[in-house]
Amino acid sequence: MHRILITISFISVFGFISCKNSTENGINLAHAKRYIQGLNLSNKAQISDLISDSLTTVIPAYNYKVAYSKPDYLNNWLKWDSVFNPSYTILKIEAEADFVKVKVSKTDERINFFMGEPFITNEVFHFKNNKIVSIETTYLNFNEDVWETNKSNFFNWIETHDPNLKNFMYNQTETGGIKLKRAIELYRQQQKQEITPIYE
Repeated sequence: MHRILITISFISVFGFISCKNSTENGINLAHAKRYIQGLNLSNKAQISDLISDSLTTVIPAYNYKVAYSKPDYLNNWLKWDSVFNPSYTILKIEAEADFVKVKVSKTDERINFFMGEPFITNEVFHFKNNKIVSIETTYLNFNEDVWETNKSNFFNWIETHDPNLKNFMYNQTETGGIKLKRAIELYRQQQKQEITPIYE
């Protein structure tokens, strides 16, 4: 009888843990979806509800790691991102034991200018107390040759026409984004004028 009680207790505890993990996975999956939707809308309030007091973004292939405070992420990075009118699309999403993996397509005016097609990435979300604490990004289609060629041509043009603008490329604030967007517009206007035929 004693063994039966122990077995029943073990099954009950195991079932409770499994149920709890399943519930947490479901919550985290929903949070990852809402986070991408929040980025798509540049919705500061929605993103704020989903992330922890700090958020670390990691790109292992480029040894890139940045830890943001919540205010820094919301008031600087998110506003910078919104300047370029981003469009995020979830292509696939799945919950694992302790993380959520999301395949995402992202395009915006900056990406379209430098690469000419959307970024396709795998985003791995890690959680603590059902809040997003880190996101690890793997680029699946980054065309570095095209990106670097377009960036070099753009920088050369900036150096000639307005050297004071050249330091904004990696300024991930709203002000930096607005300057970059304006420079891209000026560059495109110049390129268009150079290829427009002149009729007599």
